[in-house]
Formats: sequence, structure tokens, C-alpha cells
Amino acid sequence: MVDSEDLLICVACGTQFDIPADKPPKGCRICDDPRQFIPPGGQTWTSLSKMRAGNYQNKFKPVGESNGEESMTSIWTEPKFGIGQRAIFVAGTHLEWAKVFECPVFVAKDDEEWLNRADADGRRILFAAASEEVEEGVTAVKTGGHSPGGFFVTTPSALYHIDRLPGTTSYAFMWAVPNMIPLPPAELHKMWQAIKPFEFESTHGAFVGQEVRAKEVKGRVLESMKIQTKDMGWEEHAVLKESWP
Repeated sequence: MVDSEDLLICVACGTQFDIPADKPPKGCRICDDPRQFIPPGGQTWTSLSKMRAGNYQNKFKPVGESNGEESMTSIWTEPKFGIGQRAIFVAGTHLEWAKVFECPVFVAKDDEEWLNRADADGRRILFAAASEEVEEGVTAVKTGGHSPGGFFVTTPSALYHIDRLPGTTSYAFMWAVPNMIPLPPAELHKMWQAIKPFEFESTHGAFVGQEVRAKEVKGRVLESMKIQTKDMGWEEHAVLKESWP
């Protein structure tokens, strides 16, 4: 059995596969999906052992300093790897991190087809419900969007105030982030209906530094959805009739 250090990793998207690094396939099934892309130089591969032998390092930083955010940790790789995404460690993360931190990994069953590694240690928890309690005070809420199993995690949130110009967006809702393909209004409305019952005052994005903190942050989410819908040419849509608070 090949050690996880020597399993194949796609350089473009950062996905690790249950394939030896010295036996790469013709292509990456994640990058072949229209939500991702194949770099101009073609598909290239690496492994954890090669990355550790190079100059890659993982960085750790608390998301915030108070109000519960001090228990949330941003983890990212430098130099930039994949699309530069980060993990926010609360209670679950990818299999290698799960092994390090001895914690479970929560994945919506809707996205099971995109899993590329066997869970030999039994750390992966697939959930099919609309929401799943990760631990006391922490709930995963399935919204869909970028993928059918997309979800956000609620935690005790912080409260800050940020001034911004009226009518400007705080969020973009993308089906394909690298390819800049937005989600349609119907998907935005479904996402809003999923998060509408929950109260929150801060959000934390896929990349380092994407923290938005404000008392009216939930209203900003809805406002951004409406602006995106109108800018796509929709003058009437169910999401435009939604209100907050």
C-alpha cells in the first residue's frame, strides 16, 4: 500500500488521489469539470513528500481575537498552491488534517462522487440531512450553490462594524470561481431559503482575509444576491421579493 506522502496531488486544484505519484493518469477529473480549468502548461502533478522537500509550508493564524473567532484557525499553504484556498479549522477538515488533529471530516452525501481518497481510518462523516450538528453550538447547513453538497457552518459569531457604500456587494456567488461563472438566481434563492432561519453576524470565505463582520451581515448576503440577480438581467424573480430582517 502506498503511503499517503507519496500519493498523487494535482498541482492545479490541489486534490489528492488514491494513485501513486509516479503513475499519474491522463488528466485530473476535478480539473476536467467545467467549474475548474486546465493550466496553459498542461496538467502537472506532485506529492506531499515532494512538497515537503521543496519550499512549501503550511501557515496557521487565528481567524479573530475574540467572540468565539479565536477558536477558529485559518490554515493555508505558501507559496500559493492549487487555487490558493484555505481551510478553517473548527471541527473537521481533509483526511490528512483529520489524522493530525484526530477529528472527523463532515461531507454532504450529495458530493460523495467527488471524493478521491478511500477513508481507511473511518474519519469521514457523510450527512444527507439539510443540516447536521458538528458539535455543540456548531451546525453545518446545506445550501448547494457551487456544488449540490455545498454547506456553511454556523458558530458563535463576532460583532464588528464596517462602513461601506450603499448598493455595493459584499459577496459574489459563483458556480465556477476560477472561470468566473456566476450562479443563477434560482440557485441563489435556494441558498437564501437554506440560511434564512439562521442568525449570524460574521462570515469567513474560502481565502485568507475574507472575513466580513457586521451586525447586518445577513442582510448583506441577501442584498448581494439581489444585486447579482438584477445585474444578470432579471427584473422579476422570487429572490428579489425576499426581505431581511
